[in-house]
Amino acid sequence: MKYLDFKIKLAKHVCFSLSDIRVFDPTYRRRQLYEWQDQGYIRKIRRGFYMFTETSLSEAVLFALSNKIYPHSYVSLESALSVYGLIPEGVFTVTAVSTKNTSSFETGVGTFDYHHIKPALFKGYTLRTDTTGVTYKIATPEKTLLDYIYFHPEIATPADFEAWRFNSAEFLKIADLEVVLASAQADYRKGFIQKVARVVSMIKNDTYA
Repeated sequence: MKYLDFKIKLAKHVCFSLSDIRVFDPTYRRRQLYEWQDQGYIRKIRRGFYMFTETSLSEAVLFALSNKIYPHSYVSLESALSVYGLIPEGVFTVTAVSTKNTSSFETGVGTFDYHHIKPALFKGYTLRTDTTGVTYKIATPEKTLLDYIYFHPEIATPADFEAWRFNSAEFLKIADLEVVLASAQADYRKGFIQKVARVVSMIKNDTYA
């Protein structure tokens, strides 16, 4: 197959694998990928996953890559908090949750961290599309908060909350605390529900301070 034909077929893919290629060419051989990689047309992201070298690395592209290279995952935690303007720090590692094992990948385009979550909790995400048409799965603001509390149990006191520098006012503009509480009560155990209730109380007190 000629490279230009290949590129047209996969133009809508931010990242692709051999199985994606074989959808339209069942006899395709991996050797051709190695040759195009040596020629600088494509770059390897991690084992079995590639992208076109000319693809610009925007935040949306990195998030879409995160979804693709570790299936059954969505962007959450620090990355989602940053997207929603809920923490002041920049985030240089893409953070996500997945029903697969906790894992981390160092790649030529960035670091991708995944935290294992039970299949029953794999919900509360949405599809977002940027202005270039790149689509990715990311937790809603409410689920982002729940995921963060779940993986950061150390946030237990007002001092811990203050050190976190969570933007309570912005959260209340884009999210609903009642949804947070209802989701916690529906999907989590009693001890975690109590932790969520404490954090919700701290968000309210922080807003009215």
